[in-house]
Amino acid sequence: MLKIAWLTPSHLTMLGLLVGFAIAHSGLAALRPLAEKRIGSRLYRILFALVSLNLAVAMIIYFFNHRYDGLQLWQVQGVPAVKPIVWVLSAISFLFLYPATFNLLEIAAIEKPQVHLYETGIIRITRHPQMVGQLIWCIAHTLWIGTTFTLLTSIGLVLHHLFGVWHGDRRLGDRYGEAFAAVKARTTVIPFLAILQGRQTLVWSEFLRPAYLGVAVFVGALWWAHPLLIAGTARVNW
Repeated sequence: MLKIAWLTPSHLTMLGLLVGFAIAHSGLAALRPLAEKRIGSRLYRILFALVSLNLAVAMIIYFFNHRYDGLQLWQVQGVPAVKPIVWVLSAISFLFLYPATFNLLEIAAIEKPQVHLYETGIIRITRHPQMVGQLIWCIAHTLWIGTTFTLLTSIGLVLHHLFGVWHGDRRLGDRYGEAFAAVKARTTVIPFLAILQGRQTLVWSEFLRPAYLGVAVFVGALWWAHPLLIAGTARVNW
């Protein structure tokens, strides 16, 4: 029987975690209209956050503890320019991931959670900034670590977010109809494409929001705490 030496059990475990997270996250998102009618928007948001966050934390811990499993495809950590490139890409990725910080009170269910149809700020650059942010994050970390385990994790995350692009557009289309069709016509998934095609214009004043300062503080705190985070997850025997 042909054996694949690099395919450790941790690869399959991570694949299972990715599939489980994708089913739970996207499944709960699809059930939102029905769930909000049955249990209310606040209780739904709490349920969604508890399930998603717990699964995400499990994946993060497992990723940190097994990131060097499998075959080392390349090793560029000794190249002087690579580390700053990885950090810059990681910081940029959080700028695209930021829209969730716009409505923190809704995320925490302090205010009534709502579905928003944005066409400002970073949405002018790409209609799905979280997918772009995840892609950039995966590129940076796969470049830095260079193992089959990290590559598998990155491919799984990107595939889930690509599905989320279709799934999110479908749900917004069902909810907003022609209003979303108009937004879709003026925006693109590929970053900056709508701007280059003249369908969209950047309005720099829209980026003057406290959320961006929060992102900058978060990136700085993450840079400082990164070694502590890795050391902390290493204590979890999983």
